[in-house]
Amino acid sequence: MKSLVPLLLALAFAAGLAPNAFAATPTHPAAGKNAKAGKHAQARTTAKGKGKAGKTAKAGAAAAAASAAAAARPKIDYDGEAVDFSEWQAVREFQDELVAKYGFDRAALAETVRQARFIDSAVQLVKPAPPGKPKNWSAYSARFIEPIRIGAGVRFWNENAETLARAEAEYGVPAEIIVGIIGVETIYGRDTGRFRVVDVLATLAFAYPEAPNRNDRMQFFRDELASTLVLARKEGIDPFSLLGSFAGAVGMPQFMPGNILKYGVDYDGDGIVDLRGSPADAIGSVANFLIEHGWDRHNSGPSVFEANVAPSQSWQPLLGGLAARYSPSELQDAGVATRTTLPGDRLYGLIDLQNGADATEYWVANANFFAITKYNRSYFYAMSVVELGRAIRLSRGL
Repeated sequence: MKSLVPLLLALAFAAGLAPNAFAATPTHPAAGKNAKAGKHAQARTTAKGKGKAGKTAKAGAAAAAASAAAAARPKIDYDGEAVDFSEWQAVREFQDELVAKYGFDRAALAETVRQARFIDSAVQLVKPAPPGKPKNWSAYSARFIEPIRIGAGVRFWNENAETLARAEAEYGVPAEIIVGIIGVETIYGRDTGRFRVVDVLATLAFAYPEAPNRNDRMQFFRDELASTLVLARKEGIDPFSLLGSFAGAVGMPQFMPGNILKYGVDYDGDGIVDLRGSPADAIGSVANFLIEHGWDRHNSGPSVFEANVAPSQSWQPLLGGLAARYSPSELQDAGVATRTTLPGDRLYGLIDLQNGADATEYWVANANFFAITKYNRSYFYAMSVVELGRAIRLSRGL
């Protein structure tokens, strides 16, 4: 495959960036930290160059970046079809938008798009599950609340206890919730995805399967593809070095590229947001995301409360949605009873956890639970985060 680095470097020059703006960073956490330190030292050295000496230093940096990127770009270990996306009218319009909005070099951008591969498995994986299969909370939660993940969570917490305590103090998000999210997402970085993000996002941006919301989803993935290229330019990495899920989520906490730009936090203070190699950045970014999506730092109590519902089913209209909208008295009047008294100065929502042929569980949730659902719009997901974090905390003896 033709090396993309020289063109990417030209793109970086066109945007007014340093010549090492697309140098690749390794995906291994320890190597990533060393590479980041070296990259920043190189950037500082290059910035000091004057006249001919500066030009020579820039040329040397560009050559080094090209060599490093060629070696660091991961090999494709999945089936992908070589399709020239740049021949598609919608793709050409997309490129025009990026040139106008972000100042990308047109030729370099076209070359990037030409190297993207069509990933049919991504198309298949985003299709909705076939109807008829009942939801089963017990089966779902068993995938996440299990010994391997709990053990890994204890180690992650122990190794990052100081950073987790700092995030809890600064953001008001308990360590167990942050640990729960990273554990559910990737088992603390063990499974962050094997797809090149550019490949899957290009595929879903322009070849999303037929669905009622197809146009909205295609626009979402086009925005994420744009964010990927902006992120790569900002952080000085080859965009093809970014690996992620079949939908393009990246790193230990599985942030979409747009969310890395919006909510990513440089929590280890090294100058970049690295969700692939820095546990500290992952911890700070998760906490920041939750705060920005409604986490109430002043509510330090439980986020969910076990509930019983009346046979009259007058509570049915209260089900659904991803927001806390009801007072304790409104829940009680509708036939919802909790085993503990709810603080009367907050709002709540009623959630159901279906168990297939077995009885459904009902819980009352506050704003913090619904903040977790903004990470993944699912009651099952949010409850798994809560339960995994709690199990890890108890395993640590807290």
